[in-house]
Formats: sequence, C-alpha cells, structure tokens
Amino acid sequence: MPESLANYAATPNNSRGRLHPEDNSDYRTEFQRDRDRIIHSAAFRRLVYKTQVFVNHEGDLYRTRLTHSLEVAQIARTVARAMNLNEDLVEAISLAHDLGHTPFGHAGQDALNECMRDYGGFEHNLQSLRVVDQLEDRYPQFPGLNLTFEAREGILKHCSLKNARILGELGQRFIKRHQPSLEAQITNIADQIAYNNHDVDDGLRSGLIKISDLVGMSFFSEQLIITKKQYPKLTERQQSKEVIRRMIASLVTDLIETSMCNIREFKPESIDMIRQYKYPLINFSESFIESQKTLKLFLRENLYSHPKVREMTSQAHEIVSTLFLSLLENHKLMPLEHALSANQAHKEIGLNGSARIVADYVAGMTDRFALQFYEDLKK
Repeated sequence: MPESLANYAATPNNSRGRLHPEDNSDYRTEFQRDRDRIIHSAAFRRLVYKTQVFVNHEGDLYRTRLTHSLEVAQIARTVARAMNLNEDLVEAISLAHDLGHTPFGHAGQDALNECMRDYGGFEHNLQSLRVVDQLEDRYPQFPGLNLTFEAREGILKHCSLKNARILGELGQRFIKRHQPSLEAQITNIADQIAYNNHDVDDGLRSGLIKISDLVGMSFFSEQLIITKKQYPKLTERQQSKEVIRRMIASLVTDLIETSMCNIREFKPESIDMIRQYKYPLINFSESFIESQKTLKLFLRENLYSHPKVREMTSQAHEIVSTLFLSLLENHKLMPLEHALSANQAHKEIGLNGSARIVADYVAGMTDRFALQFYEDLKK
C-alpha cells in the first residue's frame, strides 16, 4: 500500500464504523480485519465448490466463485495501488462480493428468485450482505461478521428502492442516486473485467467457443495479431492465454488512466465528495466501454446460450426449484438448527419468514451438495 493515500480514499480514520462498536486492533487496520473475517468465514470456503458458468463436476480447471473472487481482488488491488487508494478495502470487498451466490451460478439465482417471487424475491448482492450481516455465526458479541460500513457499501452493488428504504444508512445512496467509495467502484469494474475475460478462457478451454469465433471482435483480434507476430510458434491454447492476458492488461491500463483523468477534472477533496457525485469516476474510455459491451454480447450469444450450457442451466433450475419447494413444505429435511429457525420465522412472520430461511439454506449450498441432496430426494 502507498505510504500516503489520496485525500479522497477510504481510510479507517474516515470510516463510518461498524454496526456493533468494537475496540481497534493493535496490529491490523479495520479494513484488514474485514478481509480476514471474510477469509475465515464458512461462506467464503464454500465458494470453492460454487461455479461461474460450468457445473463444478464438469472439470477441475474451470473457474469457481472462489478463484473468480481471488482474480477480482488481484485486479482491484492493482488499480487501487496505482491510484493511491485503499488496497485492503478493495480486497475485502472483492473477496466478499459473491458470498451470497447460489449453487450453479446465475441459473441457480434465477431459479431461487422465481421461487421467492411471492416472498420478497432473491438477489445475490443483497444475499451477500445478509451473509456478512446476519448469517455467519462466528462471534459471540454480534451476528454476522460486523464489517465496516465501507466494506458493506461495496458488497451491495445493486439494490431496489424498496429494499434500500429498509437498509437505513446503507441504502441512502440508491435513494439519493449517490455513488459509493472509489474503492467500491474499482471492485465493481474489476469484477466485470475478471468474469468477461475469464469466461472467454473457460469457454475456449471447454471447446464451446473457438478462437475463430472471436476474431470478429477488434479488441480480441488486435491482441491476437500482436501475439502471433511476437510469438509465431505458440499453440492455439497458448495463443488464447496470451491474448486474454493482454486484454486484461489493456483494460486495467485504460481504467487507471481514464479514472485518474476523471478525478483530476472533478478535483474531489474528500470521500464525501466522491459519494455525493452523480456519476461514477471509475470507468473506461468510450472505446473500451464499447469493447466490453461487444464482449459481453458475444458471451451471451455464443457461450451462455450454447446448447450444452443451456442444458446445464435447465438442470440447475430444476434442482434449485425442487430443493426450495421440498424444504419449504417439510422443514425437517433441513438440519435441526435451520428447521427450528424456519419454524420460528413462520410463527413470527408467516410464510415469508420461513421461505427466507429456506432460501438462505439453499443459497448456501455448494453445487455438489445441492446435486446430492436433489438425488437423495428423488430416491
């Protein structure tokens, strides 16, 4: 970390604190403590068996939510260091941003959201916040991990106005259309850089897309031409790795340079000025924004809609829906503590309460556990 952070960076001194006050640590900053609590959480460990695109048992080399989170943290820390912002905070946000994801990636989330339509819905950003605020059970002094406001602010990337109104201070920026810290903004875009480019890598490795499919995109083809010229004897697999590395490097460079230009123009004097601005200051140049849009469209049309991926998506939808409906009907299928929580929530709130507990349990499952549970139900 730079010896002197920018005056608009998030620091422990300008932090809005924790929900439950605690004494400071003698040897770690508050954001370092956030990161460490996340790493030691059960939800973080489970990410190793939750997938990005490919179901966990499809192969050991594809991205999981854990490896993705580590890659996001690496990119975010690079950007934060170059901009004299808080590396510890971007790392904490990066490692926590997917803690609320269901098994089977977005397919699982969509299925669970459908199941929860009449009970308040399900959204993985809000679930990640729920995990760190309530569901983790490590400390006798408070529920959850009791993270700083700044870490929680970064975890909650999106939020409906309905939910924002019940989140107190954390929800105010969605109501007022304000921005989060620059560290949160960096992590948000680092997430996009990581999943777009690494989904290309996994897609190529799987054989579902080919280099020849990608050459129509100038962003990819420009890097491919340079790679072939510089390393003419590479195999196609080696070429794809080098091209993806170059794509990420160019995106990070453009992000840093464009964002620093935005900051010089805006001249923020404090983190409060950052938050009150109407637009994010961390962003790509226009040409790179278009490149990212083109890449996302390509992935949606050629990878996420591929018949094999759609088959996995359909299976995931069936598994998650069946699990939710079965557990909602019979709480005893869950471990005792979850069953008791669901029964109590039903008494206090009604079906909305017990459905939320069931959703928490299903969302916390890994791919392999959900698949095994489903197969056991079908016996």
